[in-house]
Amino acid sequence: MINTSEELEVGQPAPDFALPDAAGKTVRLSDLRGRPVIVYFYPAAFTPGCTTEACDFRDNLASLQGAGYAVLGISPDPVSKLAQFAEAEQLEFPLLADEDAEVAKIWGAWGQKTVNGRTFDGLIRSTVVVDAEGRVSAVEYSVDPNGHVARLRTALGI
Repeated sequence: MINTSEELEVGQPAPDFALPDAAGKTVRLSDLRGRPVIVYFYPAAFTPGCTTEACDFRDNLASLQGAGYAVLGISPDPVSKLAQFAEAEQLEFPLLADEDAEVAKIWGAWGQKTVNGRTFDGLIRSTVVVDAEGRVSAVEYSVDPNGHVARLRTALGI
């Protein structure tokens, strides 16, 4: 897999963004300064891996929030699809629409991938943990959605 965007590194400032959530309200990373944030990028709502991952975050949300973390999911899906996905899966954390993939590219979550024998540029499933000061404290690209949140909780000591 070739990443066509530059990957983020631990210690660097997390690039700010302003994206619409499933209700159309703008969410800015900088508005969450003062608490750590888990930002995860997923390719498409309602696909098996993305549903597994979203439900895993949903099922672990109380423990993540209890440890002080906010959770944001970002995909290239339009706001209307995010709203349907959030309702269908009872997701209570913000899902953000990055329809032009500009944020994914800046965050290193865009590149060449192969699915079912077809190679194309697309979103690379990625998770970035941002500390309360707005710096990258952990980053993982090409995430396996199965068991991801449990591995993340272990890494974060939650």
